[in-house]
Amino acid sequence: MGAQWKAKPKADAAAAKGKLFTKLAKEIMVAARAGADPDMNARLRKAIDQAKRASMPKDTLERAIKKGAGLLGGDIHYEQVTYEGFGPHHVPVIVECLTDNKNRTAMSVRMLFRKGQLANSGSVSWDFKHLGMIEGKADTPDADPELAAIEAGAQDLEDHGDGVTMFYTDPTDLDAVGHALPQHGFTVLTSKLGYLANNPVALDDAARAEVEDFLTALDDDDDVQQVFAGMA
Repeated sequence: MGAQWKAKPKADAAAAKGKLFTKLAKEIMVAARAGADPDMNARLRKAIDQAKRASMPKDTLERAIKKGAGLLGGDIHYEQVTYEGFGPHHVPVIVECLTDNKNRTAMSVRMLFRKGQLANSGSVSWDFKHLGMIEGKADTPDADPELAAIEAGAQDLEDHGDGVTMFYTDPTDLDAVGHALPQHGFTVLTSKLGYLANNPVALDDAARAEVEDFLTALDDDDDVQQVFAGMA
């Protein structure tokens, strides 16, 4: 499987952390609309787990849950919108947004795609797999990722180096596999639903740098939650 693009750590750690917390809070608020009890709401449970792994302050997390569940008044309604298109060098891209103003988001995404090509729904996603993606780090040097994948119920895996493995699951198994992996020697770093390209585009270093700049600009937009790109 082709490795997924991942946003590079930004120089300003505080600003990067703030942007991450904003995105996580929006996901929590959307998930909490279906109920504020994570034991009864798998999407909220996953969002809370992700926020805790990112060290989101407890009061920020709890406020996001209450706001999403309508317990604080002043209802903010976020909608999920997905865009598809091609970046530089015809790299296929899927962009997931959460927004309270679809017109604003559409205008921003069109501007960001000026170095690529925004396409119609289905123009790109047909060549991606929709999967659960769990990034796990081995607890010990002898932890066996293949055995862990089998025992936890993952469909596939990919070595990301330095003891980190990406485990791929059926979307409906994401929660179960994420909770099983620690029992088989892997600490979960990230867990999400995402898209993996079937036919990633091979790039030289110069082209990759150009595409990564394009993807980073997308990821920096306040309404953008996740960016998936098909490049080898």
